[in-house]
Amino acid sequence: MNHDVIITCALTGAGDTASKSHLVPVTPKQIAEAAVEAAKAGATVVHCHVRDPQTGRFSRDVALYREVMERIREADVDIIVNLTAGMGGDLEIGPGETPLEFGPGTDLIGPLERLAHVEALLPEICTLDCGTLNFGDGNSIYVSTPAQLRAGAKRITELGVKAELEIFDTGHLWFAKQMMKEGLLDDPLFQLCLGIPWGAPADTTTMKAMVDNLPANVTWAGFGIGRMQMPMAAQAVLLGGNVRVGLEDNLYLDRGVLASNGQLVERAVEIISRLGARVLTPAEGREKMNLKRR
Repeated sequence: MNHDVIITCALTGAGDTASKSHLVPVTPKQIAEAAVEAAKAGATVVHCHVRDPQTGRFSRDVALYREVMERIREADVDIIVNLTAGMGGDLEIGPGETPLEFGPGTDLIGPLERLAHVEALLPEICTLDCGTLNFGDGNSIYVSTPAQLRAGAKRITELGVKAELEIFDTGHLWFAKQMMKEGLLDDPLFQLCLGIPWGAPADTTTMKAMVDNLPANVTWAGFGIGRMQMPMAAQAVLLGGNVRVGLEDNLYLDRGVLASNGQLVERAVEIISRLGARVLTPAEGREKMNLKRR
C-alpha cells in the first residue's frame, strides 16, 4: 500500500462532456479556476486540456494553453501543472466501405507538433499516450505509432519536462518499457488508464497485472472512468500507486449528482485518509516525482 499519495485532478479533457454537465470548465478562465479549486481541495497535480471557448470542443491552441498557465501561476495556490500532449492523434475512419473518407473528428498531426504548447510553456509534466487504440464504439482511433512515440519521447526529454506515460493497454506498457531501454525517457511517470472502450478494463485483476509489469521503483498512478473512478482510486492506493480523479474521467459525485472537480478531489482525499494514508502537497509531490519547479 502507498501511504503517501499524489492526487492528480484531470480538469476537463477533450471529450463531449461540456454538453452533459455545466460544471465542466471550458474557457481558460474556467479551467484555471477549476485548477485553483482542485488545489484548495487537496490536489497535488492538475492535468490540463484546453477547449475552444466558443464551441466547447477540444483545441490545440497554444494561446489558450498559455492563458491557462498564466492564470494558474498568478493564483494564490501552489499546484503542479501537467499538460496533455495527446491532442492531434485522432483519426475517424470513414464509414462502411469508404474508410479513407476520414470523418470530422479527425485531428491528426505529427509527434513534434503535438508538443508545440509544451515547448512554448515548459510545464513540470506532460503526457505521452503510449500507443494506438480503438477509442469508443464507433470508427474513432487514437493514433500514436512507435516512430511517433520515439520522436515525442526524445523531444520531451530534451525539453527537460517530466513525461507521464499514459498506458491504456498492456502493449502500451510493453512499448513504454522499450523506450526506457533505449534511453529515450528520463525517469518517467506512469499513468494506468482503465475503462476506456476498448482498452484495458477497470477492474482489480487488470490493474494488478499492469502493476506487476511496471519497471521497478517507478512512480505510478491509476484511474478508472465513470462510476469506477473512486473504486479504482482506492485500488491504486492499495496496490502502491497514486490517484487521478476529475471531470475528464467522470461527471458524477454520486448517482445522478453532478460533481465539480473540487468535490471529486475532496471525495478522493476522504477515501485515501480512511485507508490510513495521506495526500502529498505539491512541494512533497515534486520531491517524490523528482520534478524541477518552473
